[in-house]
Amino acid sequence: MKNQKIYLDNAATTYMFPEVIDAMAESMRHNFGNPSSTHFFGRDAKGIIENVRKKIASFCNVTSAEIVFTSCGTESNNLILRSSVDFLGVDRIITSPIEHSCVMQTVDCLEQFKNVTIDYVQHNEKGEIDLDHLESLLKHSDKKTLVSIMHANNEIGNINPIKQIGEIAHQYNALYHSDMVQTLGHYIIDLENLPVDFASSSAHKFHGPKGVGFAYIKKGTGLKAQITGGGQERNMRSGTENLHGVLGMGKAFEISQRDYEKDRAYITDLKQYAINKIKEVFPETIFNGKSDDLENSLYTLISLSLPFQNGMMGFEMDLRGIAVSQGSACQSGAAKASKVLSTILSQETIDHTTPMRVSFSIDNTKEEIDAFMDTLIEIAEKTPSFK
Repeated sequence: MKNQKIYLDNAATTYMFPEVIDAMAESMRHNFGNPSSTHFFGRDAKGIIENVRKKIASFCNVTSAEIVFTSCGTESNNLILRSSVDFLGVDRIITSPIEHSCVMQTVDCLEQFKNVTIDYVQHNEKGEIDLDHLESLLKHSDKKTLVSIMHANNEIGNINPIKQIGEIAHQYNALYHSDMVQTLGHYIIDLENLPVDFASSSAHKFHGPKGVGFAYIKKGTGLKAQITGGGQERNMRSGTENLHGVLGMGKAFEISQRDYEKDRAYITDLKQYAINKIKEVFPETIFNGKSDDLENSLYTLISLSLPFQNGMMGFEMDLRGIAVSQGSACQSGAAKASKVLSTILSQETIDHTTPMRVSFSIDNTKEEIDAFMDTLIEIAEKTPSFK
C-alpha cells in the first residue's frame, strides 16, 4: 500500500469522534464562563459540567457525587493512592508487579517517603492473578490495606476478575482500587454492583479528548483532595475545570455506551482476523498474556512476541506508515522488553523474540490488517534472525 498511514496503537490513544470535536468546538464558541463564577456565564458553564457528571454517573449506575473530574487516569490513580495513605489510614498497599507505571511508581514513592508497606500479589506466566496468594496476603496482616489491581492490563490485555478481587479485599476489611483506564468507555460497567471502592478513567482511551478523565470515589470512603486551593469538584480536586474537555469526554462516553454492542462485535472480528493471519504466517509467535483469548482479554488489542529478534521493529513499521507499539505508550520507542513483559516472560523468550502490541478501533479495517501483515513479512524477511 503506497503512502499508507495505518494506526494500530489505539491502546495508547484514540482519535476523537467527529461528534466530540463538534460538541467541543460549539462549546468553545459560546461557553467561556468560569464554572466557579456566580453570574449567568459561570452558571451556564457549571451546568454543562454537572450535566456531564450526571450522564457518566447514570451510565455507571452511581451517584453524581461519586464522579470526580481529573486531567487523566494517571492523576486519578495518584489521587486515590496518595489520599488513601494521607487521609484513610492506609499503611499497606497490595498491588501487582504488572500494573501501569503510574501505579507502580506511585506505590514506590509511598513506600520510600510514607513508610507504606508494599506487597505484590503473585501471577502465573500468563499474567493471571493468584487469588489464593492475594487472600493469604490479606489474611496474615492487620494493617489498614488498599488493594490496587487494574481491571485490564494495558500491554497484554488480560481482564482481571475484579469482582472476586474486590470480594476478597472486602472480606478482610481492605479497600479496593481498580485502574479501569482500558475498560471504562469500552465496556458497560455497573460500578454500583461491583465491590470496587475507587476506579480511574481517561477520555482519550475511548475517542475523547486528551487532558481529561475521572475518578470514581465511592460515597462514604472519606477520601480528600490532593490538589487544594479552590474547592472545585466538591472539594475533591481544586483548579478551574476543563469545561470543554469534560464536555468532550461526556459526549465520547455517551457514544461509546450507545454503540457498544456494534463496536465490540466489529473490533472483535478484526482482532480474530489478525490473530488468524499471524498464526498462519508466523506460527511460532507467542501471544503474551491471554491476548489471543477472546473471552478473557480486551477485544481491542493483541500482544505478540514475534519469533525473531528485531529491536527496531517499531521504528521500521513507522517508516512504512504503520503505527504500532513495542510495549505501552511509555515504552513505544524502546528496543527492549517493557517491565511487564520482563516480568511474565522468560529471559530466553525475551532474548529471541520481538515484542509488539497491536491495538484496534472501529476505524480500522481488514484491508489494513492485510497491509500490516505484508509489511511485517517484508521486515521479517530482511531480519537476520528470521528463519
